[in-house]
Amino acid sequence: MATEKTPIDRQTMASRLAMEFQDDWVVNLGIGIPTLCSNYKHTEREIIFQSENGVIGYGALSPEGEEDPHLVNAGGQHVTLNPGAAIVHHADSFALIRGGHVDVTVLGAYEVAENGDFANWKTLGRKGGGIGGAMDLAVGAKRVFVAMEHTTREGEPRLLKRCNLPLTAVGVVKLVCTNLGLIEVTPDGFVLKEIAPGYTPKEVQDVTDAELTVASDLKELQVR
Repeated sequence: MATEKTPIDRQTMASRLAMEFQDDWVVNLGIGIPTLCSNYKHTEREIIFQSENGVIGYGALSPEGEEDPHLVNAGGQHVTLNPGAAIVHHADSFALIRGGHVDVTVLGAYEVAENGDFANWKTLGRKGGGIGGAMDLAVGAKRVFVAMEHTTREGEPRLLKRCNLPLTAVGVVKLVCTNLGLIEVTPDGFVLKEIAPGYTPKEVQDVTDAELTVASDLKELQVR
């Protein structure tokens, strides 16, 4: 592995999760890092990106200067449309989510627990909260992936034995990509599958609250 420590950037985190999408999957992308998943180029798979605001079949983010003000994703970013795309009512979009037709949702999070619980709508000391569609997605999608920084701005772990913040959903997260690696959530806890260039498993463990099991075939995280 490389000796120079290179944390994984936001687009690489998103692209690595996007590599897991399978042909004909309906994919929902949450606000923040997850929206970058639509920039990943699938050469042999057709992915249908669905947004809560009713855009079905969108593609990459629009190049600067080519934005259509009427076409945005859930994060308000301007997007392109793929052939066959459709615009539907907000209620119809949520009917797809609540009806179990979304194959995977990729969400951001403040915390993820080793049993698959996660919290992404309220921080300590904050009045109210921004639930949005996250709770619907967390229980309606067939799979939940998370893209987030490995620690808080203060350096505190986000991968925990148990979440401290109010939960979004219980036991649903299957895969997490952080700036330090790709982590699978299993019945036995977190498994470090891929690691950022130059880092050791111990260095990742040192900023992780829960115990990490290191995969026997651990490799450096790369995007193909």
